Amino acid sequence: MHSPSTGSSDGSSDLLVEIIETLEACGLEDDSYQLHDYVDPDALEQVIASADETITVQFTVEGIPLDVSPEGVEVIVEDESDAVTE
Repeated sequence: MHSPSTGSSDGSSDLLVEIIETLEACGLEDDSYQLHDYVDPDALEQVIASADETITVQFTVEGIPLDVSPEGVEVIVEDESDAVTE
């Protein structure tokens, strides 16, 4: 059984929780996907935590495009005004 490391920071696990909560808010059930099929969670945490400047990592899980940065997780929404012409 894998137990959490006592030396791990809460910030990294918070990032994964925020990604999962964002996907759930979009209607994606947590048992319908495996996050590691889309992104390496450990590598993502390391990149975000070690960035010297503002960094954004974008990836899509089950059709939901995400934007992950040190500031948090957001769903990427296309600007519909560019796509619609009157």
